[in-house]
Amino acid sequence: MSSEKKRGAYIRPDIESLPAYVPGARPPAGVTMTKLSSNENPAEPAPAVVETIHRVAEQINRYPDMNVTDLTETVAAHYGVEPANVALGNGSVALLSHALTALAIMGDEVVYPWRSFEAYPIIAQAAGATSVRIPLLEDFSHDLDAMAAAVTDKTRAVIVCNPNNPTGNVIDRDTLMAFIDKVPPTVAVFVDEAYQEYVADARYAFDLADLPRYPNVLVFRTFSKAYGLAGLRVGYCFGDARLISAVRTTSTPFGVNAIAQAAAMTALAEQDVMTSQVEEANAERERVVAKLRADGWDIPQTVANFFYLPIGEDAAQLAADGVAEGVLIRGYPGDGVRVTVGNRAENDRLVEFLGGYAPNSSTRR
Repeated sequence: MSSEKKRGAYIRPDIESLPAYVPGARPPAGVTMTKLSSNENPAEPAPAVVETIHRVAEQINRYPDMNVTDLTETVAAHYGVEPANVALGNGSVALLSHALTALAIMGDEVVYPWRSFEAYPIIAQAAGATSVRIPLLEDFSHDLDAMAAAVTDKTRAVIVCNPNNPTGNVIDRDTLMAFIDKVPPTVAVFVDEAYQEYVADARYAFDLADLPRYPNVLVFRTFSKAYGLAGLRVGYCFGDARLISAVRTTSTPFGVNAIAQAAAMTALAEQDVMTSQVEEANAERERVVAKLRADGWDIPQTVANFFYLPIGEDAAQLAADGVAEGVLIRGYPGDGVRVTVGNRAENDRLVEFLGGYAPNSSTRR
């Protein structure tokens, strides 16, 4: 047998170097742990959402609506845009990937902040593009001037993560729009707003009324976080009809399953439940962050359902110690640790665990 046959099918050489997405740690089977590693909503879904899931489950022998018509129209009406300006997908990260697939070819560039969402380098390289990572400023905010300066003739997209994952800080609308105005109109700007519902001030979100003025902008949001549908995977994005059509064209057929479509429609209707859960999460975030800062932890300003501990080389060890003690947090080796805001009991357990490592602790490990 020839060496060619032994090797098997051809695989793109760059796929071997593709960074793997590392999800938040999961508890071992049968072990109860405090899971604060995946930025999940700790509250149970609204009863109406659960009822919808049970009802639609009886019909899963049928294919879902491939065009996600009802949910698209519902999202469009809720946000005051046209259905042609909305695309739905299997989570916002899938939509980001579809958008880059539509825009980039081998040798093109994608500019984004770093550290930021770990999927960005993956989807950029998978699309054949080259990542251009712009380091965050000392306060862990986007270096927007450097990002604008990094745009070249090869740039196909610039990504803004707002609030930024994993640091939690946010860019105000005026600053964001001033940055977008610096980007050439032939370059797409992706505004990733996965955690926007946690931002109490609307002045820190992209104003969808501005979409007609910016045909190069796509705004990404999700039902996974504040709406509590992480296990069903539903994301959506807004943009110019031409861009949205390209995203839909490159999307996987039947990418949003029937249960997810129906549950998202119900969740969107249950605004009071979502708002209440967000308010509770924000209050818990402020309580926990205040306590940890009092213990000496350096925590950047955050408006999301998580916060960041920039502890550098100690990050991997702290995350590993958390696993050993039943507290799952998200470590970024060499950089820091991201901690999800859980319910009160989970957060109290977290504070207890971190107390042994607090800079001001007399019993610091």
